Amino acid sequence: MPANLPPQYFEAQKRLQRAKTPWEKIEALEEMLAIMPHHKGTDRLRAELTSKIAKFTEEAEKRYATARKGPGYYVRKEGAGQVAVVGLPNVGKSQLVAALTDASPDVGDYPFTTKTVTPAMMKFENIQVQLVDMPPLTDRTAQQWLHSVIRNADFLLILVDLSHDPVAQVEATVQELDKLRIVVEGWESGQDAVIYRRKALIVGNKCDLDRSGDGYRALRSRYGGRLPVLAISSTQGYGLDELQKAIFQALDIIRVYTKVPGQKADLTEPVILKKGSTVADVAEAVHKDFLEKLKYAQVWGSGKFDGQRVRRGHVIQDGDIVELHA
Repeated sequence: MPANLPPQYFEAQKRLQRAKTPWEKIEALEEMLAIMPHHKGTDRLRAELTSKIAKFTEEAEKRYATARKGPGYYVRKEGAGQVAVVGLPNVGKSQLVAALTDASPDVGDYPFTTKTVTPAMMKFENIQVQLVDMPPLTDRTAQQWLHSVIRNADFLLILVDLSHDPVAQVEATVQELDKLRIVVEGWESGQDAVIYRRKALIVGNKCDLDRSGDGYRALRSRYGGRLPVLAISSTQGYGLDELQKAIFQALDIIRVYTKVPGQKADLTEPVILKKGSTVADVAEAVHKDFLEKLKYAQVWGSGKFDGQRVRRGHVIQDGDIVELHA
C-alpha cells in the first residue's frame, strides 16, 4: 500500500536534512510523524522515524548531561510522568515547585527570575512525578528552545495569579503556547504549521491574596467546563494536597503490583502503566519474554473475586495485584 505522503511531509524532511543539532532533528521527525497519514502503508516508515527519534533523544540526553554552560534543551523524563509548569512572569512557578518538591529553584518577586529549566521530583503516595519549572513564556531569549522542552512533557500545569485578572493571564498563556505551536486541549490554534496538542490543568495561585474569591470564580466560570481548575497558595500551603491528586489523575496512569506465586506482593514499587492497560501490558512491562510465554494471570482488586484467573486481555485498574503465570 502506498504511503501517499502530503507535501508538508517533504518540507519537514528537508528541515531534517538541514538540521544540525539533535533537538532540531527530533523536532523535524516529530513533525513528519504528525503529518504522516495513519494506515498500513506507513507502518514501516512510522517505525523507522520513531527509531530515529529514540536515537536522537539519547544523543540529546548525553549532550545535556555533559554541557557545562548554557540553557537546557532537553529534560529526561523520570518517575511516573513529567509535568511542565508554565505561565507568565511572577505567577509563582518556582515557589510552587519548591513547595511540592525538595528542589530549591530561584524564587523572587521580580520578573524572569527563572532563566533555565529546573526539574524536580514530587512525591505522591508511593510514586514520584517530575515537575519542570520553566522560564516565563514571554522570555524571548528562551523561546528558541522552550518549545522542545514543553512538547516533551506529558501535560502542562498552567499557573496564574488569582489576584491579577487570572482569565486574561490564561488567555495570554495559551496565546504564547500557540506561538510555540503547542495547543492546549479545548482551544483552537491560530497556526498553519504542524501543532502539538497537550492536556493541561489550570491552577490559580496566591488564593490568599484573592480574599473575595472573585478571581477563582472567574476561572471556574470561564474554563471549568474545559479543564480542571484549582485554587492554591504555594506560600501558605493551601490546596497543595488537592493539586497533587489532580496531577496524578491528569497523568492518566495506574499503579499495578506484581507478585510471584506463593509469595506476597511488593506494594512499595508499582508498575506504572496508562489507564486501559491489560494483563498483557503488565507482562510486557515486567519483561518482553514474559509476554510471549504468558498463559494466564490471577488478579486481586478489579476481579470479581480475589485471585480471579483472567486472560491477557483483562483490563486492570489502579491498585490491582497481578500474578503472572507462564
